[in-house]
Order: sequence, then structure tokens, then C-alpha cells
Amino acid sequence: MGNTNRVMKPLGLFFLLCLIPIWVFSQAISVKGTVKDPLGESVIGASVVEKGTTNGTITDLDGNFTLQTPQGAVLVISFIGYKTQEVTVNGTTPLRITILEDTKILDEVVVIGYGTQRREAVTGSVSSIREDAIREIPSTNITQALQGRIAGVDMTQTSTKPGQAMQIRIRGTRSLTASNDPLIVLDGIPFAGSINDIDPNSIKTIDILKDASATAIYGSRGANGVIMITTNRGLKNMAAQVTYNGYYGVKNAIKYPMMDGPKFAKLRADAKQTATDLGKSFSNDNSSDEKDNVNTDWQDLLFRQGIVTSHDIGIVKGSADGNYTFGLGYYKDQAVVPTSEYQRISMRFAADQNIGKYIRVGLTSNSSYGYTQGGQVGIGDALGSSPLADPYDADGNLKRATFSSQDVIKVWTKESIEAVEDLWLNESKTFGSYNNAYAEIEAPWVQGLKYRMNLGLNIRTTTGGGFTGKGATSPTNPNELSSASVSNSLTTNWTVENLLSYDRTFADVHHVNVTAMYSAEQTKYNRSAFSVRDFPADHFQ
Repeated sequence: MGNTNRVMKPLGLFFLLCLIPIWVFSQAISVKGTVKDPLGESVIGASVVEKGTTNGTITDLDGNFTLQTPQGAVLVISFIGYKTQEVTVNGTTPLRITILEDTKILDEVVVIGYGTQRREAVTGSVSSIREDAIREIPSTNITQALQGRIAGVDMTQTSTKPGQAMQIRIRGTRSLTASNDPLIVLDGIPFAGSINDIDPNSIKTIDILKDASATAIYGSRGANGVIMITTNRGLKNMAAQVTYNGYYGVKNAIKYPMMDGPKFAKLRADAKQTATDLGKSFSNDNSSDEKDNVNTDWQDLLFRQGIVTSHDIGIVKGSADGNYTFGLGYYKDQAVVPTSEYQRISMRFAADQNIGKYIRVGLTSNSSYGYTQGGQVGIGDALGSSPLADPYDADGNLKRATFSSQDVIKVWTKESIEAVEDLWLNESKTFGSYNNAYAEIEAPWVQGLKYRMNLGLNIRTTTGGGFTGKGATSPTNPNELSSASVSNSLTTNWTVENLLSYDRTFADVHHVNVTAMYSAEQTKYNRSAFSVRDFPADHFQ
């Protein structure tokens, strides 16, 4: 024992000496500072974060900040339009920090309608996002990739059905009866399809016009804002490249917080006791299907593990006189609710070619085929079923329905839905092809003078249908009449634009840019639908 004590005392002293510097270093100090720009003006709302942590704050109206950090911590200061800067806390306070402008951002070219501008020359409100940022988030369409990443643009998910786009509001809700959706312009031509038809992997940039300049360029069509989408194209003298981009993931439902069996049984017992104490009757006793010792998790019985996968192959090449791009994509989103999924096959092609010195022509084609299944199955029955009701009978077979107190509810589980999959269908098939061509002629006798003609030809067709077999969904009537519905729609659109532009810089300081345009556009939409009840045989569907 004596030897053990002599060993333990030096070890304890050693650990104590090791912990003292760690304890001293971990003690937070109050760091104060001021963030200014190169002109000495206060930067309001700059982000000040301790590197490697979520500990941070923002500067106030005078550019000041206060943050509790350990001695020796590194502060990361960032603000839109300025270079990110790092400062080490060395005990000197207050800190005086000057952040520099990011000239790369000011030199970026943004699409502003019938032309482009350097960002520093744009006076209106324009937000932009590039392809690398879009691809950071696996998504069905660009609305999911943009959510929460563009200032002043509100994205709201109004449906959990796979393949559904978010509701986009750029300038708020401006009308009670007319559409509040923004105008989408794809490669310079107003887009006549659904945003789901555009493969996010084909997008190079997205520029969003949010103020009155959108209306000035596009008239009343731009009253709700404009989303300018530019797809990928080859570059001059670019060697041939083949690219692949893909991912695979699984999805699990986040269950709604519901009472389990014991809690629900206690709630009923307490309610009954309260009613008895008040001299009132209680009519919500257990039904013939309910027992206090049963604990059924209906959400576990309904939800499945979904998957999401995407595969995209692209080929791009450029030469001194032209370039081309070709791509194929496949996307699948399988929901956690059985039978519900969305699939999309997309193809894109783009080519640009110089003809001589003054003429340039090009063609862009984006086509897609989308298939949506499901939508008839909801989670209402799962949330409305009693946890005290057993979905299985004495033989272990699924019941048709359960009697929960005063309600009769159809038993919907993964197994019961799959059993009626051929008798309970809902699907939609969509094909869209969006094509535009251009020819551009540069006047050899007047420097900066160009004429361009844009031609857009678009078509989109949708076929949808639903079928409910005899007694397939009724909780009590196995002889309920069958029903079916079919709908078809066709949208055709053409656009012709003639643009004359003059763009020239004089004496390296005076810049003149004038654009004149004449445009004509026509859109036709036709839809037909019919429904029927009581099929002679379910296999007709």
C-alpha cells in the first residue's frame, strides 16, 4: 500500500498540472470590437463568429459587437459583398477591424432580361445563385435548392407529395384572383412549362429580378418578379469532357407526436371520472375493438422507408468557332407514404456555331418526361385511429376497419395499401419539350451594333387518371361502386423576338447601351376530362 500511495500522488499532481492550462484557456473573456469598411463607415449586420463553433453575433447600427470567447480564439468576420476576414483574440480590446470589398462579386455578370450587366452597374434589386450552390442540396427542382438562400424570395412547401414545387413569392401576394407566381425565363425565352420539368443539374446560373425593373423589361408578366434561368453551355476552345453526378439516399418519416395506448386510456379514465363527479354521462367508453392494454403505433404501420436518387451524365466540348453540350438525367423520389413517388427523365442539348466573322447561330433544347404516382393515400386515418384499437383479428389478419369509440376508420397500413394497389390508383404522366433557336448578326460597318432573332417553340402534354375498385376504400361497404377519372391537357407556345442593340464604350470611360425590341408570343391551352362510376369489371380500371 505504501508503494501505491507514492505512485498515485505524483500521478495526481501531473493530471492537475495538465488541467490548469486547459482551465485557464477555456475561461471566456468579453471581446468588443468595431467593423468598418475601407472608407471608415460602420458595417451594419456583419457576422462575427468564433471559428469552428456556432458562437457568434452581428454588428449593431454603429458597427460594434460584443462576444464571449476564449483567449486565443479566431473570429471570422463576413458580410455580403466583402471578403471574409479572420482575427485572433490576443487580449487587445476593443478590436478595430476593416473588411475589404470583394471585387470578384462586383465583376460578376448577371442576366437582367434582354442582356447582361456587371453587378456593380446594376442599380435594381437582383439576386443570383450559381450552379455549385444549387448542387449542394439534392432536390427535385430548383425551388428546394433556393429555399432560404435568396434574400427577399419566399419559398413555401404547400404539398408533401413527391415532385411538387414550392410556392414562390417574390413581391408578396398582390392579387386575390390572379396568379401571384413569378415569370420564369429559360435561356432568354419565357417558360411555358412547370418548374419541375427543369433538371437542376442543367442549370448554370439563376438571376432573380425583384423590383420595378422586371416590370419595365417584361411588362405586366413581370409584375410578380422574374426568375432568369441560364443553362450550361460549352466554352470556346474547351476540350471534350464527360461528367457524371449522382447520389442515393434514404428517407424516414418524422412521426407526429401522438398519445400512446396507456396515456390515451388514462385520458379517457380521467375524463370519465370528471364527468361522473359533475353528474354527467360519459359516452366515449372503449369500443368493441379497443382495449386498455393495447398500444398500436399507426404511423409505424403506415410509413415506409423512402429513397431518393439522381444520376446525370453530361458531355461538353468547345472549339474556336462553336461549342455543344449534351446531357441525360434520371431522378426518383419515393415518398415515405406507400405507392407515392415521382420520377423524371430529362434530356438537354445546346449548340452555338459561328458562321464566318459576323454571324452566330445557336440551338437549345430541354425535354423531360415526368411520372407521378400516388396522392390518394393520406395520413389522416393513421393520425385519427385510436392507439387502443388492434388492427389484427384473432387469426392475425388485418381487419377491414376498426371501431374507435364512435368512429369507424379504415385500416391503412403498408400491407393493406399494397393489397389494393391494383384497385386504388392515381397517376400522372407529363412530357414537355422546350426549344429555342437564335441567329445573331454583327454589323461590320458600325462597331457595337447587333441584330438578334430569338425563336421559341414549346409543347407540354399531361395525362392523368385515377381508379378506385369496387369496395377498395370503404371501411364498411365491400360492395361500394367503383369509380374512375381521366384528364388530358395540351399546352403549346411560340415566341418570336427581334432585338437591335448598340453597345459601345468611348474613351474607356463613357459607356452607351441601347436595346430596341419587337416581340410576339402565343400560348394555347386545351384540357379535357371525364369520370365514370360502376365499372362492369375492375380489370378495366
